[in-house]
Amino acid sequence: MAENETLECITEHERILQEIESTDTACVGPTLRSIYDDQPNAHKRFMEKLDARIRNHDREIEKMCNFHHQGFVDAITELLKVRADAEKLMVTAQTEEVIRCRIQQRNMATTVEKLQLCIPGTTAAFVVSQYRFCQIMAENLPRLREEIKEISMSDLKDFLESIRKHSDKVGETAMRQAQQHRTFNSAVAKQASMGHYTKPVYSLNGRTHTPNGQLMDDDTGDEEEADEEILTAQDLVDFSPVYRCLHIYTVLGDRETFENYYRKQRKKQARLVLQPQANMHETVEGYRKYFNQIVGFFVVEDHILHATRGLVTRAFTDELWNMALSKIIAVLRTHSSYCDDPDLVLELKNLIVIFADTLQGYGFPVNRLFDLLFEVRDQYNETLLKKWALVFREIFELDNYSPIPVDTEEEYKLVVSRFPFHDAEIEKQDFPKKLPMSQSVPQIYTQVKEFIYASLKFSESLHRSSTEIDDMLRKSTNLLLTRTLSSCLQNLIKKPHIGLTELVQIIINTTHLEQACRYLEEFITNITNVSPETVHTTRLYGLSTFKDARHAAEGEIYTKLNQKIDEFIQLADYEWGMAESDGRASGYLMDLINFLRSTFQVFTHLPGKVAQTACMSACKHLSTSLMQMLLDTELKQISMGAIQQFNLDVIQCELFASSEPVPGFQGDTLQLAFIDLRQLLDLFMVWDWSTYLADYGQPTSKYLRVNPATALALLEKMKDTSKKNNIFSQFRKNDRDKQKLIETVVKQLRSLVNGMSS
Repeated sequence: MAENETLECITEHERILQEIESTDTACVGPTLRSIYDDQPNAHKRFMEKLDARIRNHDREIEKMCNFHHQGFVDAITELLKVRADAEKLMVTAQTEEVIRCRIQQRNMATTVEKLQLCIPGTTAAFVVSQYRFCQIMAENLPRLREEIKEISMSDLKDFLESIRKHSDKVGETAMRQAQQHRTFNSAVAKQASMGHYTKPVYSLNGRTHTPNGQLMDDDTGDEEEADEEILTAQDLVDFSPVYRCLHIYTVLGDRETFENYYRKQRKKQARLVLQPQANMHETVEGYRKYFNQIVGFFVVEDHILHATRGLVTRAFTDELWNMALSKIIAVLRTHSSYCDDPDLVLELKNLIVIFADTLQGYGFPVNRLFDLLFEVRDQYNETLLKKWALVFREIFELDNYSPIPVDTEEEYKLVVSRFPFHDAEIEKQDFPKKLPMSQSVPQIYTQVKEFIYASLKFSESLHRSSTEIDDMLRKSTNLLLTRTLSSCLQNLIKKPHIGLTELVQIIINTTHLEQACRYLEEFITNITNVSPETVHTTRLYGLSTFKDARHAAEGEIYTKLNQKIDEFIQLADYEWGMAESDGRASGYLMDLINFLRSTFQVFTHLPGKVAQTACMSACKHLSTSLMQMLLDTELKQISMGAIQQFNLDVIQCELFASSEPVPGFQGDTLQLAFIDLRQLLDLFMVWDWSTYLADYGQPTSKYLRVNPATALALLEKMKDTSKKNNIFSQFRKNDRDKQKLIETVVKQLRSLVNGMSS
């Protein structure tokens, strides 16, 4: 036992190590937590396993270094050869730098010289201030300043109007770059066998950010820039009106007024940008335009933040972002709820991920967006469930509910490749042959797998561990089985056109689908690489779905059998006053028995207990229906001839029961379904009232199953015919004492009935 636990622990630790090596560091927490939730001292054994893994990697690194040592030496030799050329290039670069510095020094000297020329003019200004032209200048300068401010403000307003219209273009470019780098980084991650790769995100302001918002060196990613020109905010937007207006207001000592105006206008524009179109949820382009405008707005604000030194502050942009984030989440939550197309929901999810990655690259916190994705995932699963409900419904409607015929080995392999079917007896049979399930079974199984694939698509790019993805898949699959497929099966079973043959096939189908559930477990395990024995792993509940459907189908079989029996019973046309029987069973009853025989032959593939229960239920219902026919209150008179005819029909029922229409009954178990009728008819046929009355209440009574009320009701019907041509008229003619005996029996029966009621 201890060895087994140790082996399981080692296997689990190996899986955890693989998950740590292949999972983003942000998602390692849940994985490590499972170590401490495990057996006592398991974390010590895991640390030993981790140390051993580190030593193995060290050895592999050493081997790799030894293997590439000669190449390294050759590379150094080549580098030494080009060293001289590199030094020449460095000298050239330094020379260019010296020239640039010389030019700057010359420009500075020229500036100083020109300023010195202005000094006498400044001095003279005090001298000429008494003159009229100087006073005019002094009066006009404030007005000129205001005109300059108004002109610059007009340019700023034009800029704000322009940027509002072109924000979507800025955002589109930023999101496209983020998506391209996401694709690139995904390819790098697949190739990386160890370590972690930090994703650079190239922003429109010319700076490079890591996912946590930190700046990286500008030379990072030169290779990518060589492949594609990276557009900056200046390439798409002319910010000169902002710079000019800010400079003018600053020089004129009114910077604060300008800052307040700019921030107020941008807040208004932010609210406009955050307002979605009413029909945004109808197409992915509606969502894309919405995201592009928002990204464009914040890309511009990020550029202004870093280019203007205080026109906006980090606190201001954070306030704007927090306001925007709340509005964005509310909008997406509302509009996604309108969507009933899973493909559109999936595209929305991808857009949200790119949107979040883009803004995260500019240092904006996006955790709430990823939390929102879990709500969107639930919506996605709901749309998937609705879509697959239609798929299942169509499969059931097109099914012929007959065993699958296979004529060749190729056809057989095609079926078993789509559905895990194994039966040694059927495999031994020669072709052509039939598989027990109908064509809907492999189709349903295939569609469940397709649903799992579709559900998996949403989990991509969510930065979740394989354990969490496995849990998501199992929960969504459980909903598919226990809610969607179960509902479709229940509705199918209740459909009027589904007859007994179809119900039998449905029971067989659900049996095979139930057996296939373990293969679905393995299918999910192979996708996520998470063992089903892992702690906290959700199990599939498909077994209960198919068991419930099978029980419902069984109950429907019993109901439909009884309905069919009732239809035959309604065809009964007894002549209740007949003097003697026809000498043969009634036609309607023989037709009914033939129907039951053929029906029970179809039950050969059903589980034994189901077939036996159906047969027993049918016989009991037939017996009850015949008894009710005799005791019908609308029936006032019954002759002895009618009793004899009725007895012939019951004899046929008993012969049918004794013929073992369904194997598995012990002795005369099935015949006991007609025991109440048999004893009642025997009592009247033999006219054995003395024995009945004498033995009444005794456990060994020959007529133990005859209720006094039943006997009385039937005797009253026969007594009412005494005035007509029946056995009682012969009693009156031949022996009036017997008539008195009948009256006595009736009284005694009434006494027994009254005693029972009291």
